[in-house]
Amino acid sequence: ISEKRNQRWRSYSIASVPNGTNIIELVIVQLPEGKGTNYLFNEVQMGMQVQLRGPLGGFVLPKDLSVPHYFICTGTGVAPFRSMLQHIYQQQLPHSDLHLVFGCRTENDMLYRAEFEALQQQMPRFHYHVALSRAAVAGCTQGYVHEVYEPIVAAKPEAQFYLCGWQKMIDDAVARLIQIGYTKKEIHYELYG
Repeated sequence: ISEKRNQRWRSYSIASVPNGTNIIELVIVQLPEGKGTNYLFNEVQMGMQVQLRGPLGGFVLPKDLSVPHYFICTGTGVAPFRSMLQHIYQQQLPHSDLHLVFGCRTENDMLYRAEFEALQQQMPRFHYHVALSRAAVAGCTQGYVHEVYEPIVAAKPEAQFYLCGWQKMIDDAVARLIQIGYTKKEIHYELYG
């Protein structure tokens, strides 16, 4: 999104499914010091034209879903995975196990919770895991995302990993996955912050 006043571009992950409607859904947290978010929340008005460009990068849904995929994210990093999972479901794409491992602080931060819980009921082989770092909630792991996926992949089953979120989480996850025995070809990521 182009922030006209400061002539800067800001990148955001798309959370909606490409369905031909030209409606784009973004997941954005307004930060007091955020130049792009303040522009979007305080200056953009209904009916204004906003200049977009993209897609940027190569963080896209893989064509081959025949091995288990782990979508590991924190906070608004859930956006691209929501889009990918909805696309898999709506297009009825054949797939192996799909694990969404979503890390956030509290229950209130669990974006799209009802949607992912419903998807878990509707889509065989989709598993929704939540790690809460600052709260204890039934059905969620108290701690960080690593405590969710590490026990599942400890025996190093064939898998692909997609990571999106804070740089520290991604750095930690990459190091931990490599230590387990996965290669960088099996680990894909997009970071922010």
